[in-house]
Amino acid sequence: MNIILIGMPGAGKSTLGVLLAKLMGYMFVDTDILLQQKHGALLGRILRRNGNRAFLKLEEEMFLSLELDGAVIATGGSAIYSEAGMAHMKRTGPCVFLNVPYELIASRLGNLRQRGVVLPNGYTLRDLYDERLPLYRKFADITVDLDKPGSLDVAAKAVFDQIRARYPDAFSQDVPDAADGTQNCD
Repeated sequence: MNIILIGMPGAGKSTLGVLLAKLMGYMFVDTDILLQQKHGALLGRILRRNGNRAFLKLEEEMFLSLELDGAVIATGGSAIYSEAGMAHMKRTGPCVFLNVPYELIASRLGNLRQRGVVLPNGYTLRDLYDERLPLYRKFADITVDLDKPGSLDVAAKAVFDQIRARYPDAFSQDVPDAADGTQNCD
């Protein structure tokens, strides 16, 4: 089984994903890094070179090529635009939506184009957030509200506990209890 993390750019998918993978004894995979490695460029450059539509197609092809088990997968924020890609990933495990308020996302993000965010012409970050929010909710099996500043260790433990409660068969006997495997860094 895999755990698929979805959410806006800046939601903390990669950072929380590493922590969650350690808690679960899973490997961690970041689809943005896979895409960059495959195309030999940073996301912003891939996006500028190919345009939004072609970028989304490259991303979808990469999602469809994933054959993993026992991984926490941090997806790019635009993963939810690919029905086929999301269906493929959801067959391997639950989707966890990291729900972060707009104001917090806006405070974390810098230059969206440079970062490699698929932003249609004329769209603001607010427009993008409002467009994507229902799609994240549509694909989510678990939603974790990260609306308060705090430790990502605490958030990772909350995700871990929800997954463990809903999918107990995903855990072998040697996975430590989350309370024993995390430290609060506050």
